[in-house]
Amino acid sequence: RSRGLGDVYKRQTLGISNHPVISDAIALFTESNIDINIPISLIHGVMSDSNLVRIKDEEALMVYAYQVAGTVGLMMSKILDVKDHRAFSHAIDLGMAMQITNICRDTTEDALMDRRYLPASLIGNIEPGLLIGPDKITQDKIRKALAQMLNTADQYYQSGYQGLCFLPIRARLGIAIASGLYRQIGTNLVKKNYASWLFRSVVSKKMKAWLTIKILMRSLVCLLY
Repeated sequence: RSRGLGDVYKRQTLGISNHPVISDAIALFTESNIDINIPISLIHGVMSDSNLVRIKDEEALMVYAYQVAGTVGLMMSKILDVKDHRAFSHAIDLGMAMQITNICRDTTEDALMDRRYLPASLIGNIEPGLLIGPDKITQDKIRKALAQMLNTADQYYQSGYQGLCFLPIRARLGIAIASGLYRQIGTNLVKKNYASWLFRSVVSKKMKAWLTIKILMRSLVCLLY
């Protein structure tokens, strides 16, 4: 996988490719005026997953979240033809918020793949295996780390929502719903006292329907007033 991504990296820096998917991507980047360094950052982030994953501190976590998700938010803004530059930082923040939520949800699944995205600065420099069936001390560390990370994610969500006004109406509603459902994953974790090793936080169909209606109504009110 990393070798394939490395090939994408090389071809993107050259701006040409014989591969139809890569060629289409390069054409899209050119048409949407996407700086080539943005998808290259995404590739670097994805490729880093094939290395030994032991996140050192919160700064490293933010860099990773930007690479694998903030870049996606930024590219989506470009593809949606958003012109106002004020929108871009909000788009990055929303992508990062969703990625941090994803990391908090998948703590155990990542540990089973020998990956630890929880920063050592929050949880200590422990090996992923200890996150799968944690003892009491490690449970407390996990809870504190997830609480802080989800609090950070909430701040990014707030920034992300502030940027929705820059998007076309149809895209705005879709992204508002998707991010709202994702944020609920973190809310579920909080309700379960951050016990990520006991369950995988999911949003039920009933809750998805309720949140979708709620978000649509709130968006409608904003549009009317």
